[in-house]
Amino acid sequence: MNRTVLASCFLVMSMSATAAVSQSFVSRYKGVPYHDSRYQGGPQKIPGRVLCAYYDLGGERVAYHDADPQNHGSGELNPADGTYLNDFRIHEGVDTSYTKFDRTPDPIDDSPFDKIVPPRELLYVGWTESGEWFDITVEVTNAGIYDVDLLYTSNRGGKISIDVNGKDATGPLEVPTTYDPADPVAWRQWHHWNLASNFFSVRFSKGRNVITVHIVTRGNMNLAYFDFKHDH
Repeated sequence: MNRTVLASCFLVMSMSATAAVSQSFVSRYKGVPYHDSRYQGGPQKIPGRVLCAYYDLGGERVAYHDADPQNHGSGELNPADGTYLNDFRIHEGVDTSYTKFDRTPDPIDDSPFDKIVPPRELLYVGWTESGEWFDITVEVTNAGIYDVDLLYTSNRGGKISIDVNGKDATGPLEVPTTYDPADPVAWRQWHHWNLASNFFSVRFSKGRNVITVHIVTRGNMNLAYFDFKHDH
């Protein structure tokens, strides 16, 4: 058997072993895809936008880890009033909020200091701290490498990392700061939205996969969505 054939055999065996490990992780995983009265659930689809606020159900240390059990967005910053957006996942530890437009006298998420204007009433994960993480179950149409955009804010910069099926897939990723000294409103530094194009690339096997988003350093980031685009 020549070297080319040997190399091909090794590659096939390696890919098969990786797929087997991935499926083993998925079969043991206890979290389930998010669903509610408005979002009917099922794994989020790749290629496409994967919303961070639709992280999996399962609770602390199963589908996420948060520094404290209080949702500092829903029910705190956003008063509990029975509305979908203000009460979104109110009893879970991951902190969630949504983009707010047309507020006066100080615009919030549609201010002139945005690098990109986000969608209106877009749910996002915020108040992030180092060591926190959350899982998202996805369904991948085709195996391969995907380029990924990130819609986010980052008051002081920071690092995140991505696992796929329990294995580190990216290493630490530096999130560029969106701090703008020209903004006279101090609290709005948490609301300067930006799109990091081709922020990282990641390989998926076809079918169900579980993504874990880790906050590695500094926190102070709002994470809205990852947009997965099939590369090759």
